[in-house]
Amino acid sequence: MKHCISWDCHMHSSFSSDSDSDMEDMIKSAVKKGLDGVCFTEHFDPDYPPTPDGLEFSLDIPAYRARLCELKEKYKNQICVRFGIELGLQPHLQASLPSLVREFPFDFVIGSSHLVHGYDPYYPEFFQNRGEARCYREYFESILENLNAFSCMDVYGHIDYIVRYGPNKNRFYSFQAYEDILTAILEKIIQKRIGIELNTGGFACGLGQPNPCEEVLLAYRRLGGKIITIGADAHTPDRAAFAFDRAAHILRTCGFTHYTVFDKREPVFLPLL
Repeated sequence: MKHCISWDCHMHSSFSSDSDSDMEDMIKSAVKKGLDGVCFTEHFDPDYPPTPDGLEFSLDIPAYRARLCELKEKYKNQICVRFGIELGLQPHLQASLPSLVREFPFDFVIGSSHLVHGYDPYYPEFFQNRGEARCYREYFESILENLNAFSCMDVYGHIDYIVRYGPNKNRFYSFQAYEDILTAILEKIIQKRIGIELNTGGFACGLGQPNPCEEVLLAYRRLGGKIITIGADAHTPDRAAFAFDRAAHILRTCGFTHYTVFDKREPVFLPLL
C-alpha cells in the first residue's frame, strides 16, 4: 500500500530505552506498508533523571550504527534506511551534544524537548499542584531556551509534545492561547534555518491532531517555514507510518506542497503525492 508520504523519518527500536522492538521488525513493517524509506532516530537523553520504570535513555551509538548498516545493506533493494538520532536537549548540554553530532555520520538529527528543567511531563507528577496552562507555558519557554543554546539539529521535534500528557490533553490548548511564545519559537527556528516535524504520535495519543497541531503548522507556513519532516514516532512495528494519510491532508490544507527528508544532513524536498 503506497502512502502520499513515503518516508517515515522518526522511528525507534530496542536501541532506544523506551522500545522493545527489533530494528529488523521495524524495517519489515515499513516495507510491508509500502514506504520508500525510513530514518531511525534513536533516543539520546543525557542526564535523564531516574524514572519509576527505570528508563535511562542512554544510547550505544557504535552498536546502533553497526546494526543499522547491516540491515541497510540487507534491505537495500526493498527500502532505504538512514541513520539518525533524537537528541534530548537541555541548555547545560550545549557543549557536549554538538561534539557528539560531529563525531558520527548521521543523516538526520532531531532536537527534542523531553525534559522541562529536569522533569519529564510524560509523568503525571509534573502537573501535580500546578495549573496545566502554567506547565504548558513553561514547556514552551524551555524550547526557546534550547533554541538559544543549540543549532546542531536539523529539525525541532514534536513542538507541543507536552499536550499528549496534560491532565486535559488538548481540550483547552490552542495556538492562540500561547501565540506569543509559539510564534517566537517558530521565528527562531526559521532564523536558524532548521525545520520542524509533523509527528503523528499526537493521533496515536488520541489528540485528533498531530504534534504540533494544525494551527502551529499553519503559523509556521505563514511565517515562511518550508522544512518539514514527517514521522510517526513509532516504537512498535504497527505504528510505522501511522496516520500518514491524515498528515498529508493536513499539510495540503496548510499550504505545503512538499515535505522534507534528510540525507547526510542535507534537506531533500519531496512532493506530496
